[in-house]
Amino acid sequence: MQTDTPAASRTPVAVPVPEPGAPRRGRPRSEAAEQAIFAAVEQLMEEGVGLAELSIERVAAQAGVGKATIYRRWTNMEALLVDVVARLEAPAPQLTGGTVHEELVGMVEYMRKRGLAKRSRWVLKSALGQMNDWPELRATYQERVVKPRRELVRTIVRRGIDEGVLRTDLDVELVCEVLIGPILLRTILWDDAPLDDPELARKMIDAVLNGVGASPSGGECH
Repeated sequence: MQTDTPAASRTPVAVPVPEPGAPRRGRPRSEAAEQAIFAAVEQLMEEGVGLAELSIERVAAQAGVGKATIYRRWTNMEALLVDVVARLEAPAPQLTGGTVHEELVGMVEYMRKRGLAKRSRWVLKSALGQMNDWPELRATYQERVVKPRRELVRTIVRRGIDEGVLRTDLDVELVCEVLIGPILLRTILWDDAPLDDPELARKMIDAVLNGVGASPSGGECH
């Protein structure tokens, strides 16, 4: 008949001790779960569910995840929807270190492509359109997505003023509006205006920098 070995005489099991500075093991951030959540929101919208009708519970059920999985990543539904809409759009533009002319053309080109995406992707167009009826979501989107892009334009304009490429006697905001206004007109107000010309961004910036008068005072500005 076997008897249990006294606890005091058992051979201790070695427990590995993590090295100093080693990362702690815990629940990893699941890329698959995030993609499932994003896909669930897009699918619901494609099925005609409005932004105001979406909820954490509904998205979790569609994605096949628990509500806690969503709340670990987003504090509320508005924060999730902002990320979804930003994901549907082209990645935010980045400064390249090129000339002021090149940076401005790059910014307008980004907005041209964004306008094309809005026209071709019903989900994106629907989401952006519904934001106007949801003040909380629109405010969050403006703060997290639109505001940084506007500041990027201001950065380019300030550099242009410092380098003497742009007039120094004009207000920075006015210069931004004059430079970016034409593409906003086409992408937001005039939905049927053509955007398929790959040279459109350069043409717009050149027209503003060189002037549209019959006898411009200066040559082409690069």
